[in-house]
Amino acid sequence: MTTSVTQIAAELADREAIRECLYRYARGVDRLDADMLRSAYWPDAIDTHLDFKGTAEEFIAWAFPLMKGMDQTLHIVANILMTLRGTRADVESYFYGYHRISVDGQKMDVIGSGRYLDRFEKRGDEWRIAERLVMTDWFRQYSDSANWDAGLLGKRIDIGKRYPDDPSYTVLDLG
Repeated sequence: MTTSVTQIAAELADREAIRECLYRYARGVDRLDADMLRSAYWPDAIDTHLDFKGTAEEFIAWAFPLMKGMDQTLHIVANILMTLRGTRADVESYFYGYHRISVDGQKMDVIGSGRYLDRFEKRGDEWRIAERLVMTDWFRQYSDSANWDAGLLGKRIDIGKRYPDDPSYTVLDLG
């Protein structure tokens, strides 16, 4: 499948709005910012995610307690392909999810990757996820984690935090 330059130019604003929505999802899930996460879904959206299937609100209620039990998470969205058809779009995005967790007091790292298979809808002047299917293509569980007390390359660092304590909420105005 190839999309012409002319077609991409005509769709550029819609494509960028869809990309921004995907990035809001990643930020919302990593910062545990429920309002940011909600802004990525239509209220009647359905998400099928690992062993979960339900609405966006049900997803937040399911995912946030799990994520709060993790020390850190980082989701990266890449390789975004989309086909726009009026007010609907089919979008495949690759993701990497990095998770630092504790199991029986031992810190370990879990990395999962795969694809978000999304059906987006444009309602009014806004694109959001209407339906999502998460496909896991790869994962790796490490029996340990870096010594975060020693810092990055032996340098003590401040690490990112969750909503509202992350510095981005006071330094930036991301809406």
